[in-house]
Amino acid sequence: MGAPQLARLLGSQHGRGTVTPLGGRRTPAYRSLADGIRLLVLEGRVPVAARLPAERELAAALSVSRTTVAAAYEALRGEGFLESRRGAGSWTAVPAGSPLPTRALDPLPPEAGESMIDLGCAAAIAPEPWLTRAVQGALEELPPYAHTHGDYPAGLPALRQALADRYTARGVPTMPEQIMVTTGAMGAVAAISRLMAGRGERVAVESPSYANVLQLMREAGARLVPVAMARDLAGWDLPAWRQVLRDAAPRMAYVIADFHNPTGALAPEEQRRELVEAARAAGTLLVADETMSELALEPGLELPRPVCAFDPAGNAVITVGSASKSFWAGLRIGWVRAAPDVIRGLVAARAYADLGTPVLDQLAVTWLLTTGGWHEAIALRRAQTRENRDAVVAAVRRHLPDWDFTVPRGGLTLWARTGGLSGSRIAEAGERLGVRVPSGPRFGVDGAFEGYVRLPFTVAPPVAEEAASRLAEAARLVASGATAAVETPRTYVA
Repeated sequence: MGAPQLARLLGSQHGRGTVTPLGGRRTPAYRSLADGIRLLVLEGRVPVAARLPAERELAAALSVSRTTVAAAYEALRGEGFLESRRGAGSWTAVPAGSPLPTRALDPLPPEAGESMIDLGCAAAIAPEPWLTRAVQGALEELPPYAHTHGDYPAGLPALRQALADRYTARGVPTMPEQIMVTTGAMGAVAAISRLMAGRGERVAVESPSYANVLQLMREAGARLVPVAMARDLAGWDLPAWRQVLRDAAPRMAYVIADFHNPTGALAPEEQRRELVEAARAAGTLLVADETMSELALEPGLELPRPVCAFDPAGNAVITVGSASKSFWAGLRIGWVRAAPDVIRGLVAARAYADLGTPVLDQLAVTWLLTTGGWHEAIALRRAQTRENRDAVVAAVRRHLPDWDFTVPRGGLTLWARTGGLSGSRIAEAGERLGVRVPSGPRFGVDGAFEGYVRLPFTVAPPVAEEAASRLAEAARLVASGATAAVETPRTYVA
């Protein structure tokens, strides 16, 4: 970790009302610097075991005294966040017994629900009774498959046919040979990345974008090229995309056109056509994530055609879909729609990954798609999500009137600007108060979006009210610089 990079990450924490790493009237400079580095480690933006710059180098990059940096390092060593050895320098650590931090937020175990409101993951409860009915239907269809080896690297033929039929019904003629079933959408993106974008390749991504995919690509060695989204949920900034595709010539681009995660933006049809044309001209493979496409929340909203509809030859767009967001995250079924030769390549490469997707889960989704259960379950999911969205919006407006956002017409997430405060510090204080939210930098590249948090529409109205109340208290503590005095979480009734 070089001094300029660390200084840039620390600088991203600045904002109105925050305690900056350079100190101020509220906190000694060394303490602010130590807090800033600790927060970067806890959020995973500075990896554990990363070697920190020498005291003199960091002091010069931050324009502070070497004594300030030395005192901050000493404080971090005392707290277990830094280890040092003479002649070897200093490197980041976590206190003994603490879990290793990551860029993503893993779901909390169910037993944590009495004290913590978990807004970290955009995943809702199952739309019953449709999950139970789907599993019962799958069990009835299981016996013939039990007499086989159970490995279907491309997916069950019946499910591939059902998914192809759905694309055809949406106006995009599709054959089963153009479908591969995967273990969730993340499995689909991972498979595409392994085959299409090797280590060191440039990959263009929206800025912000889905945190888990960004981290997947980082760990795969991709060189991420961020492209800013248009303002006020207006989709993509096409001039910016054309410039990046022309100048950076990325091997691949990852986009979410339908109710973008985290912003909720819906890219208009003309933007989809233009982006496909620009990607084709640049020789860039466009990966379109459709995991939110079923979650239109405004009655009568007419959705644009899928991104792949503007690639009739099938050589510029690969589509990723999933049952996890629109139905239930516990049903780990995703899929890829691409040209048959691309599907064959993905299937062949799968022998070195997970071999296939669980048969019972595939049968459950097949049952939903072929019996009308999917339509009924999605209608229920939309109604529940619409109610939750309206409750979250009302609660945030009531308790946090300084926060700014545009209400999305679909999807599962609200992207909120935190009134000039540090989203990372609000997230840290909120977790101590019993509400867990992801801060903006998790969805950006290199420290961007410090002034944002993402709020999912996954909790019922009473819980949304309590969550907003706790976040308001966290914001007040951050604004006052009193985050160290946060109390332990309170219990609540869902």
